[in-house]
Amino acid sequence: MKEIKLPLQDRNIVITRAKGQISEAKTIFKNAGAFIFDLPALVIDYPDDMTLLDKVIDQINKFDWIIFLSSNGIKYLNKRLLDKGSSLKTCSNEFKIAVVGEKTAQYLSSTGVVADYIPPDFIAESLVKHFPSPVKDLSILIPRVQSGGNNLIIDNLLSRGALVKEVAAYESRCPESIPLETINAFQSRTIDAILFSSGKTVKNTAFLLQKHFGREWKAILREVKLFSIGPQTTLECHRNFGRVDKEADKYTFEGLLKATINYFS
Repeated sequence: MKEIKLPLQDRNIVITRAKGQISEAKTIFKNAGAFIFDLPALVIDYPDDMTLLDKVIDQINKFDWIIFLSSNGIKYLNKRLLDKGSSLKTCSNEFKIAVVGEKTAQYLSSTGVVADYIPPDFIAESLVKHFPSPVKDLSILIPRVQSGGNNLIIDNLLSRGALVKEVAAYESRCPESIPLETINAFQSRTIDAILFSSGKTVKNTAFLLQKHFGREWKAILREVKLFSIGPQTTLECHRNFGRVDKEADKYTFEGLLKATINYFS
């Protein structure tokens, strides 16, 4: 019986997702035949100062909506609520919840809460364009990363009269190093592609590669394909690497898998 060749068989793929969040992406790429090298480009934890987060949590029932931009926003807000003897599920009847993407909605569901609104396209522009109610005078909480990011949602809502409170719920930091197995694979020029799921993973990967390989880092990437999960990540690829080889049509890891398969086929 002839063996069926998987679409990414014999492909060596680097995944740059946050430490502790690589396993799901790794599984779907392994199932397509790829051999995966880990390059955790983010370390996620609470923000440096929790004072403002705690103050917001004490007043959480006063908000009309909470908008979650990522699963980390959900994870660390809920974690802090649990620290204080509450939970997102316990107080979620007091406000409505919007999430940017499908995966964020799935993570929210894992806490026992169903999103009230998910935009048709999993990007910030779609969320504000299709928001399901007038936003003027709405009190909206946006838990986000301490070091900030894309302000499109906040700026749009403020311009339309919403009362927006953003709070640092977590921080993403750059790891100290790259796993030795991944360093060796880069040195031996056996890597076929790197997958990027956020702008920060792009910036931190570039920093780590420069740190480990010095002046040779761009030469090491010359034959390596760079795949992006969406438009903002693509912009960072151009800023840090001068190129991107393929962007996912659907801004999820499944979309990134499809883009990778299409490119190599």
